[in-house]
Amino acid sequence: MPSAAELTPRLRAFIEQQRLFFVATAASDGRVNLSPKGMDTLQVLSLERIVWINLTGSGNETAAHVAENPRMTLMFCAFEGDPMILRVYGQAQVLHPHDRAWEDAAGRFPPMAGQRNLFELTIEMVQISCGTGVPVMPIERERGPSDLLPYYADLGPEGVSAYWQRKNRLSIDGKETGTCPDRAARAGWRIHSA
Repeated sequence: MPSAAELTPRLRAFIEQQRLFFVATAASDGRVNLSPKGMDTLQVLSLERIVWINLTGSGNETAAHVAENPRMTLMFCAFEGDPMILRVYGQAQVLHPHDRAWEDAAGRFPPMAGQRNLFELTIEMVQISCGTGVPVMPIERERGPSDLLPYYADLGPEGVSAYWQRKNRLSIDGKETGTCPDRAARAGWRIHSA
């Protein structure tokens, strides 16, 4: 299992070809979280840095974990072509729409309804494994553009904010996610609705 302290141009190209990735985080106690992510939500900024934007979902474990413990692992699997698994380990920071740096950071991505958090990962180590146990599975279509994004666009900014209050304020272990500041702090911040 070869490992290195940063990506290589070949590994960067591999990441940029993937349509699916997985993110794993854990707080100091409670459950470990592992989530699949797709669509146009990840960019390699350099061989040492990756940024990805998180869309609204039924939970918000990653934000709660990173606020307490910045360790993060991203995993990429080749579901087509030559087999390979790439794990990227590092330290992450989280931004929310109410944070000052949100507009510039989120501007790297196309506008998508329900953008909720943005994570920047500083890479500490990358590791490659063979991936021969991963099945070949061609991707037929993206679900997000036809199913996920219209749902949050129809909710509108106030509806998305209310959804965050109900579903995304706390992790399943009761940890604050930072997604829902108090009403005074929310004045003037925008939730993308289209």
